[in-house]
Parts: sequence; structure tokens; C-alpha cells
Amino acid sequence: MNMKLRYRLFLRRKSVYYAFDDTTKTFTSLKTKDKAEANRLLMAMNEAGKQPAMNLSLARVYLRHSDPLVTTRTWQNVLDEIIALKTGPTQARWKSAAKDKAFDLIRDRVLIETQAEHLLAALRAGTVSTNAFLRKVHNFAVDMSWLPAIIIPRRQWPAIRSIVQSSWQMVGLFLS
Repeated sequence: MNMKLRYRLFLRRKSVYYAFDDTTKTFTSLKTKDKAEANRLLMAMNEAGKQPAMNLSLARVYLRHSDPLVTTRTWQNVLDEIIALKTGPTQARWKSAAKDKAFDLIRDRVLIETQAEHLLAALRAGTVSTNAFLRKVHNFAVDMSWLPAIIIPRRQWPAIRSIVQSSWQMVGLFLS
């Protein structure tokens, strides 16, 4: 049985390979000039659609090769590492922030199994301080390559607003 593949390989401007999606009719750069690498990437894209249940398992295998702790590292491990790197009053602030009840929603969650909804739930349960510290924890995990990708893009994080800022905005509404 011959199944039609979703993606086809194209070479554009004799330099970079692209995948053409027959479903959406769009091109996506494979960011390579090597035909063998482009074919491997294309094969992976086509396989991903055939076996969606296998995708996370395969990703774990590849990630485990580069980082043996990738399947066990939790958000608490990230907090602990940040605290260990700090000293003095900054370390005390981080220790206090790590006790935030909102972090309980993600504390024991494995990093690579975390979705945006999990972080957003922690943000909703927390305070302005939760927002500020969770951003830093997320960025630390990304910078350390413990997260394979950003979970919440910078522009999608809720604005950090304190009660004082909100109160002054309300005063401004009454004065105008």
C-alpha cells in the first residue's frame, strides 16, 4: 500500500532545501544545503504525521543522547540550580521565591513535558513576583539548553504589573 507523503523536497535558488507541505501549500526552509540532511529532515517530517504517538518517545531518545537527565529534570531542579549559583541577599530572595505556592503547580513536572498551559496556570495562581521569577526560571532553563525550545515566547508573557501600578492607572482614569 503506497501512502501519499505530505511533504516534498525542493531546492530553492540552488542553495537551501525546502519542504513543501501538500496540505497547507506552504514552503518551510530546512535550513540546510546538504541534500542527505534535507532528506533525513523531510523523512522525519513525513514520519511524524504517520506515527504521532511515537513522536515524544523518539524525541526523548534523541534528547537523552545529548543530555542524560533530560527525561528527569524538573522545575524544582532548575530552581535549586539557580539558588546554588546565587549568594547573599540575592540567594535569600530566590529561596523565598522558590517557596511560592504557585510553583507547586509545576515544581515536580519534567521540563520537556511542560506545556504553555502549565506555566500560564502557575502565573494565574501567583502574584507579580511569580511572574517575574517564573520568567527568569524559564529563561535559565532555555539558556542552559535544558529546554529544547522556548515554552512561552517573550512577547506572550503577561505584563508584570504591581498593585501600585494598577492603583495609579485607576487614579488616572478618575482624573481624566
